[in-house]
Amino acid sequence: MNQAIRKRTVVKPGGVINIQSLELPVGTEVDVIVIVETAAKKKQPLRSIIGSGKGCFATPQEADDFISRERDTWSL
Repeated sequence: MNQAIRKRTVVKPGGVINIQSLELPVGTEVDVIVIVETAAKKKQPLRSIIGSGKGCFATPQEADDFISRERDTWSL
């Protein structure tokens, strides 16, 4: 059965990491997986992205104007 050992460390200059554990017997082959924490994205309110997408309207008035122009093109 595989055993997992979790250690936190800081990357040193040159991309060097050091892991020490008494649970690691000398001469034992191990696989090392490094998971890099990414910086948390700054949360922005949903209203800050309104109108920023392609084809989106920045204000409700712009949307109303567009709908009015579209209705004017309809043939009865």
